[in-house]
Amino acid sequence: MADAPALGRVLSAIVTPMRTDGSLDLDAAQRLATHLVDAGHDGLVVSGTTGESPTTSAAEKDELLRAVVEAVGDRCVIIAGAGSNDTAKSLESVRMAQKAGADAVLAVTPYYNKPPQAGLVAHFTAIADASDLPVMVYDIPGRSGIAIARETYLRIAEHERIAAVKDARGDLWFASEMMQETGLDWYSGDDAMNLGHFANGAVGFVGVTSQVAPTAYREMADAVVEGRWDDARAVHRRLTPLVNAVMNVTQGAIMAKAGLALQGVIASPVVRLPLVEADDAQTALVRDAISAVE
Repeated sequence: MADAPALGRVLSAIVTPMRTDGSLDLDAAQRLATHLVDAGHDGLVVSGTTGESPTTSAAEKDELLRAVVEAVGDRCVIIAGAGSNDTAKSLESVRMAQKAGADAVLAVTPYYNKPPQAGLVAHFTAIADASDLPVMVYDIPGRSGIAIARETYLRIAEHERIAAVKDARGDLWFASEMMQETGLDWYSGDDAMNLGHFANGAVGFVGVTSQVAPTAYREMADAVVEGRWDDARAVHRRLTPLVNAVMNVTQGAIMAKAGLALQGVIASPVVRLPLVEADDAQTALVRDAISAVE
């Protein structure tokens, strides 16, 4: 495998810890960030979807990013979730992220308003032009309603600051073609497909479950890099119950927070509406799955 990518290999889209009254818990965010870096994470995505970006304000996102940068900014790559379905709002988020000390930005495909591919090119280009930070494009048609087309990838890959893709479209053949044709660094954005993406040539992953089992995910990535595929498969299979519990029962942030609270990494599993906390049965599933990994 190639040398370590500029944005890291083992990354998590971290949850945004909250107190019981729903306010941000910045101390817990710093503890979580430190915990993950200590366990081998190369990078963290702050205020992605798992960070409940739809229900946190711009001021809260800025506070959270600054807290994480303060805690671990000298030890890992910090990527700020800055995309939205409003290009002007996204540009302001990018500029704020650069001022707060982010190393890169994550720009999701605009959701709900379903722009044409020409609009995607213009949107991602504007984001890349808005700062000096590298951009990771997030292709997730299951949430956005549209996929990034081949021709769009070829066009945006020409921009010097569009550097990487977080791929959650579930098409390994398309990913293989785009890796070859664009030269962009490819990241799995689907916990269930991390090993498949590695085998396909991806340089890393941006996970959700990985923050609940950071040591195991580091082990899997290291095994891949060293060509120990039997070991990588063994870790992958050990993680299967946890991935199912976190990603396939209800919304991922809900279950990731439940797991992190069980582990004592964060103080509370509180989420903001329209999300709701894991119920007793869901929490039990996460507890059992964590025990199976450990």
